[in-house]
Amino acid sequence: MVTDQTPSPTALLREEHQLILAVAAALDRVLAVEVPGGPPGIDTVDRCVTFFRLFADVCHHAKEENLLFPALEACGMSLDSGPVAVMLGEHEQGRALVRSMGGLIGQARDGDRDAEPALRTAASDFVELITSHIAKEDGILFEMADQLIQGPACDALCEAYAELAEERYEGHSKQDLVELAGEILEVG
Repeated sequence: MVTDQTPSPTALLREEHQLILAVAAALDRVLAVEVPGGPPGIDTVDRCVTFFRLFADVCHHAKEENLLFPALEACGMSLDSGPVAVMLGEHEQGRALVRSMGGLIGQARDGDRDAEPALRTAASDFVELITSHIAKEDGILFEMADQLIQGPACDALCEAYAELAEERYEGHSKQDLVELAGEILEVG
């Protein structure tokens, strides 16, 4: 069992999940507001898309896909079936929805009336997906990871996470993206 003094292979990822869920909730609140003759809080939605694309996917999912999941595979879990395969599939679904939202934002700004309902649908689908996805990761896969990855393997994984702390994501640091989330949460 993992204690407060024992490093956890999922602690940082769980912490990042909380920020992702907070931004998803803010997006959901923005979508609930009907704006006559225009898309819902388009600037806030655009900032949410940037956050999800860079923080949730490029920063967070990269840790899972490039570090955690291979560590689980080394412990005997399959990447092609079971919980990891489900998570990988959902990462792809999330990427597709974020790309769709990004394209629809441009169309909505250009006055395309059909873009607004499509944007609302894509954003709502993303919020539902990411909320369910994180519940499964935190409640199932991460519980398994905390049991399987211990000792030197856990230490190595945590060190690998720390090495990524200085990465840049399209010119943004992780801290820049955390601050973007804070700005979104102030508005949404």
